[in-house]
Amino acid sequence: MDNISNWIDVHASFTPDKLAIIDQQRQHTYADLAKAINTNAQMLQQSLDVEYGDRVAYLGLNDVEFICVLFACARIGAIFVPLNWRLETPEYDYILADATPKALLVTPDFSHQVISLNSAHPKCAFVLQDVGCKSAAQTGLWHSYSALLRDTRAKASSANNYKAYKAHNAHVNLSSKVIIVYTSGTTGHPKGAVLDQNALFYNALNSQHMHDMSNNDIILTILPMFHVGGLNIQTLPALYVGATVILHARFDPQHTLTAIGHHKPSLTVLVPATLSAMLALPQWATADLTSLRSITSGSSLVPTDLIAAVACRGLPVQQVYGLTETSPIAVYQTAQHAKTRFHSTGLPALHCKMKLMRANGEPVTVGQEEVGHILIKGPNVLCEYWANPDATVLALQNGWFDTGDLGHLDNDGHLIVDDRAKDMIISGGENIYPAQLEVHLNGLEGVLEAAVVGKKDAKWGETPIAIVVLTPKSELDKKAILKSFVGQLARFKHPSDVIYMSVLPRNVMGKVQKFLLREMIEAPVKK
Repeated sequence: MDNISNWIDVHASFTPDKLAIIDQQRQHTYADLAKAINTNAQMLQQSLDVEYGDRVAYLGLNDVEFICVLFACARIGAIFVPLNWRLETPEYDYILADATPKALLVTPDFSHQVISLNSAHPKCAFVLQDVGCKSAAQTGLWHSYSALLRDTRAKASSANNYKAYKAHNAHVNLSSKVIIVYTSGTTGHPKGAVLDQNALFYNALNSQHMHDMSNNDIILTILPMFHVGGLNIQTLPALYVGATVILHARFDPQHTLTAIGHHKPSLTVLVPATLSAMLALPQWATADLTSLRSITSGSSLVPTDLIAAVACRGLPVQQVYGLTETSPIAVYQTAQHAKTRFHSTGLPALHCKMKLMRANGEPVTVGQEEVGHILIKGPNVLCEYWANPDATVLALQNGWFDTGDLGHLDNDGHLIVDDRAKDMIISGGENIYPAQLEVHLNGLEGVLEAAVVGKKDAKWGETPIAIVVLTPKSELDKKAILKSFVGQLARFKHPSDVIYMSVLPRNVMGKVQKFLLREMIEAPVKK
């Protein structure tokens, strides 16, 4: 195997009529997918002059073209750059300036957000992915995706070598860089995490082991594939093993629940925020979930009451831990472990190593609830941060990636993630882990969700502040919330104040954006 696009070619040889992707109203066999990938690779090479190492950006919802362009890049040694469709124009401008792609493919839904950037990036060919839509010429973009594909097919047909010709690059192998995923970050500009083909291959092997995945599986993908959670936890691994993938353009709880009953998927990934939205549906209690053998969840700490609610429907929730920089699968539960271990995240992945380190560089002790920094090592770890050698050196020490997260090990060596290191609050010299306070707050009657962040304090350095969202009919007041901590947690851990919000700010993967909460509580009060 010289590159990951061979996965599709091999499956097209063995099972050409097997469904590979069900995309909205379209169905694509492995033979269809293999042909489309090859055509896209030829188009990138011949029409857009994309060469080995060049970047190709993509802005659009989940669809088969996303997959085709990714594998086409892998085939010719180009680097795929998926863009978060929830960003704004200045953010796209920054990423295009940083990654300097040779081409940007954009779907009509988002063309209005990048038209103004055309002149600012003259070396980037702007291509409208206009399948079934109005032509690119009418929008002012430079190229029509469908026209480029037609020209590519026509050239191959006139040369009478369409079936024989296979786009390739002799320099491509598993060590070739294949994707740059820009991390959301908490402050400042995002960093581009660079993953090579080897990382995606070993991540697929880790997923196969985690999920006991085979070509008989049907995978439902509802998370956006511009993040590694939507792309790499199950979607690409499914195509590695020859399974079928159902792609939803974006998440809708009712649509997802309906699709489970209709398409009968065996596996899916739902972050806590999306899982909560589905559990809130009246139909959840009676929906047909019999095809599923588990639900995978992660991205943020998975509340135990959420896991218990799913377990009531007879389904285990397999927790997975990782980051963009680890492809992401680094630590996980098998389905068997998930049935009994609600509080732990699991063991290091099959092709991955983990260690927890004290601040003095010594390893933590198993089973002592001693908190340490989580470090990950393996072929699934990023190569570098794009054009950012200083950040790369800081993140990677002798091949070990410092996740910035804190955790401890139970008696069996299973990881329990405690918190983000940067979210830790130091008050009067004592370390306070917000997650511990959040577990207490989320267990209070009348609290819908809560988060805890630190606020600067002249006496203590920092004090914890509770940000709380109440249920619609809750009358829980600030005094009662603060009193609830008495006798439950050490006095120095108690919040100094409670702030009410209607909803917590979250990113697309469901993570609470604590940097926004910190900015809010530190902002001066307007008079």
